[in-house]
Amino acid sequence: MSEASAAVRPASPAGDPLTAAVEPARAAAVESAGDAALVGKHLGAAPEPAAGPELGEVVTHTFASTLPGYVGWHWAVTLARVPGEDRVTVDEVVLLPGDQALLAPAWVPWHERLRPGDLSVGDVLPSTEDDVRLSPAYTVDDDSAKDPEGRVVAAEIGLGRERVMSREGRSEAVGRWTAGEFGPTAPMARQAPGPCATCGFYLPLAGSLRQMVGACGNAYAPADGRVVTADYGCGAHSQATLVVVQDTEVVTSARYDTSEYDVLTD
Repeated sequence: MSEASAAVRPASPAGDPLTAAVEPARAAAVESAGDAALVGKHLGAAPEPAAGPELGEVVTHTFASTLPGYVGWHWAVTLARVPGEDRVTVDEVVLLPGDQALLAPAWVPWHERLRPGDLSVGDVLPSTEDDVRLSPAYTVDDDSAKDPEGRVVAAEIGLGRERVMSREGRSEAVGRWTAGEFGPTAPMARQAPGPCATCGFYLPLAGSLRQMVGACGNAYAPADGRVVTADYGCGAHSQATLVVVQDTEVVTSARYDTSEYDVLTD
């Protein structure tokens, strides 16, 4: 932080006890820093906006910071006094960034930083209440739905779940699988003899995604045990057949063609 950018507000009158209290302010900054060498020269003092006469007068002194790793930062020491009295008190001491300060990137919650493949054994990724990929499976207008312990859970094929994938969540999943290595644009799919939807090893997913995606059950296929799109395909298609080449007669002995002959003359 430069000296010019540290004191951007008009300075207090020179005769003001708060403005003159440079050393008390420095002492407070040194106490907070833990080492006098970490507090640089005095950069100026500026009055704080008055919040009311009952709060008295408030002035903030700024000092250059020599703290390693805090380039462009400065110490801000706020002093206050009751009008008509000379006693000065320290309100707070903080280390603040200036216009040219090096700042850490904005903090991003862990669940937003996470990428596919980052989750390892023992990690837990809790879902949030506002996750747009999920929607309640209980009856919203039921009185018990207001109580988390007594929600009416919808039974789906005998398995009760409090939350299910929303339309947006299903759409996002299908889009991700379609663009992946087991989607219709994969090199394997472009050379396949037929799409997965017509393969005997194709196991469609249940529900609204039945017509779009399924799982491969062919142990010899590259997508075995994976989710594939209905228009994906590979060479292990159940209907794949080898091209039959027309049988040709195998000649194992010499033959003479007597249908024509040449006349030889001396």
